[in-house]
Amino acid sequence: MSVWPACLQRLETEYPQEDVRTWLKPLQAAPRDGDLVLYAPNAFVRDEVQARFLARIRELAKHYGAGADVALDIGAPPRAATASIAAAPAQPQDAPIEPFHGNVDRHYDFDNFVEGRSNQLARAAAWHAAQKPGERTHNPLLLYGGTGLGKTHLMFAAGNEMRRINPNARVLYLRSNTFYDGFFRALQEKTTDQFKRQFQKIDALLIDDIQFFAGKDRTQEEFFHTFNALFEGRQQIIMTCDRYPREVDGLEPRLKSRLGWGLSVAIDPPDFETRAQIVLSKARERGASIPDEVAQLIAKKMRSNVRELEGAINKLTAQAGLLGRPVTMEFAQETLRDLWRAQQQAISIANIQKAVADYYGLQLREMLGKKRTRSLARPRQMAMALAKELTEHSLPEIGVAFDGRDHTTVLHACRQIRLLMESDGKLHEDWEKLIRKLSE
Repeated sequence: MSVWPACLQRLETEYPQEDVRTWLKPLQAAPRDGDLVLYAPNAFVRDEVQARFLARIRELAKHYGAGADVALDIGAPPRAATASIAAAPAQPQDAPIEPFHGNVDRHYDFDNFVEGRSNQLARAAAWHAAQKPGERTHNPLLLYGGTGLGKTHLMFAAGNEMRRINPNARVLYLRSNTFYDGFFRALQEKTTDQFKRQFQKIDALLIDDIQFFAGKDRTQEEFFHTFNALFEGRQQIIMTCDRYPREVDGLEPRLKSRLGWGLSVAIDPPDFETRAQIVLSKARERGASIPDEVAQLIAKKMRSNVRELEGAINKLTAQAGLLGRPVTMEFAQETLRDLWRAQQQAISIANIQKAVADYYGLQLREMLGKKRTRSLARPRQMAMALAKELTEHSLPEIGVAFDGRDHTTVLHACRQIRLLMESDGKLHEDWEKLIRKLSE
């Protein structure tokens, strides 16, 4: 049985790590009549492997296994019959039921999720959904926000917590494009009944990036019926989206309505303290030691999302290991200079001004001009406050970018926006949406 490990090792060099982890590593191998049988945990994994990887697996199996063929099946390899007891003849036994893994990544849980003000409510909602799956107050649960903010981490954490509480829980994780591919293949092969039956046997469905359904009418209709069946059966549904679903063009109104039945929670870009804690936490996971001052420096320079923070940590620790140097402030500044430069270019004052003008439906020259009407002054103050929040520019530099205004005008704008956000829910919502848009 050295054939499959050898094939898998080769496949890891040919396909993206995420594909290997999601589709290939869950496969279990066993011999049958001289051939190699790969057992998938569910039909989705089997179908995806068959469509995308099986031809290459067969090529490698013949190379490593002297002509062995490869078959796909669902379940787990049969175990050998147990030895007889007290000379009694051995009786055939059914193979024990194997846990249903359903593509849920075991590495993500609530313990290694760094909590902060930006994600506190989302974490609490995911935790409660895991403790009491199917309860109407948080079913469905929708987590929305920009890329790399921890939505999928919380989704996996909830799935793993459900399985910790009930090891027999059948929790299925899918990306929306995988649902689409599976449904499209079922239409072509006239196996839609089999496709639908897969969802009748699960206890929870975790589905990522539902904005992918936009414009795909037949897939939306199928997901609509799947959603209704799961909801009526009190099976937990957890979804993610890159924005509030009502803002996604191309989603049907009835589907948008269904998505609003339960609890929708935004995850915002992490604040400074949370970013620093994320840096320290991710470094510990890699067995690296980063001084607090370096973590704070990275948190100050990189404001967008967790993935970019992880990229900075990976680069820093790899360079330190290769060069045999300690991670100091000087070393961090030298190593991450290019990353910081790219970050500053991505979130510039000009980008902020354009984003705010587009958001409020204004001409840029109007927003930057001298008129003080409220319809122009408030967006102008919003853009100034965002420039102070998201860039390293000083108040005078921001003032110059806003048609040569004085730094005291910028300071007043920042204070005014902060004050208004405490009492004006719409303004606070505008701020959060713009932060998410600029941090993507």
